[in-house]
Amino acid sequence: MELTITRETLLLPLQQVVGAVERKNTKQILGCVLLRLTDEGVYLGATDLELEIEARIDLETLEQGSFTLPARKLLDICRALPEGSEIRMKTGGDKIRLTSGPSRFELASFPAEEFPRQKDFEGECSVSMSQESLRTLLERVAFAMAQQDVRYYLNGLLLEIAETHVRGVATDGHRLAMHSEVMSTGLSEAKQVILPRKAVQELLRLLGQNDSVVNVDIDSNHIRVVMDGILFVSKLIDARYPNYDRVIPGDNGHLLVADRDSLVHALSRTAILSNDKYRGVRLIVSQDLVKLEANNPEQEQAEEQLPVTYSGPEMEIGFNVQYLMDALSAIDWESVEIQLISDDESALIKAPGDSPSRYVVMPMRL
Repeated sequence: MELTITRETLLLPLQQVVGAVERKNTKQILGCVLLRLTDEGVYLGATDLELEIEARIDLETLEQGSFTLPARKLLDICRALPEGSEIRMKTGGDKIRLTSGPSRFELASFPAEEFPRQKDFEGECSVSMSQESLRTLLERVAFAMAQQDVRYYLNGLLLEIAETHVRGVATDGHRLAMHSEVMSTGLSEAKQVILPRKAVQELLRLLGQNDSVVNVDIDSNHIRVVMDGILFVSKLIDARYPNYDRVIPGDNGHLLVADRDSLVHALSRTAILSNDKYRGVRLIVSQDLVKLEANNPEQEQAEEQLPVTYSGPEMEIGFNVQYLMDALSAIDWESVEIQLISDDESALIKAPGDSPSRYVVMPMRL
């Protein structure tokens, strides 16, 4: 079996699927990419048994069949070849010979029939949206996912599909991020699933910022996303996500309005002298002014003052500065609203008005 393809034609789809390949695998074949030559084109597929990505190349082939190649070695070879190179692949036993100009490579190959494939997908819930909408939804909340938390369901992202919206929610127990994309989905009953961290990260890598349509299908155990010649399938986290509505404060707090960029820069400067472990910063809020303070075990101190719009009671409250900056950085607006209730209750951060994004940050004692 032979395949001739240009470097540029192969490189992009190979980069798209290689994210599914773990660097350390219990089975050697999981470190490979599967190439399927069909009368519809060439398909590249990779999987780690939890996540599968397949990309299609519109290319006429003289033969049909399948073979495997070490994914990252093939990617390294493609990157190293000169632009415009033509690559010829020829199978032979348990080896694949690659030739391109004066370059020759012999790579190990495993039987294609041993390459694992996901089961047939039986969708229970489907929705179509633009790539930009899905990417925005994931980007606005993904940073709040937990990392290696024993509450394994917090290590993922909640995707909620309801009749009037598609919503993403993430929390690590200390902060929460929520973003909604308003749309008519046709669903009479809301569906909630939890995407694993790796699935979220790979979707963010694959999704573009354009209006091309993405089809999202969900069954009891998997999510499937189809976009621009790419098929993405991931297992879901089998758990019930916490009731996020219970931790989102209402709009009845004392309102502080600030210029977003000015507040981010003031926080970043103050954070330089915060405790490296706890990253705490103190906000002292008074009439139309917020004072930011931080100190560390070396008795060093930082202080910033920032004019704001605020008419509530004086308040002194501490936060993890990174949590504040993450939330503020996710808000794409010139000004930001912070709802403060008391020094021991969570703050609600959002853009002015009826914002589709809401961020909750718990206070910390300093």
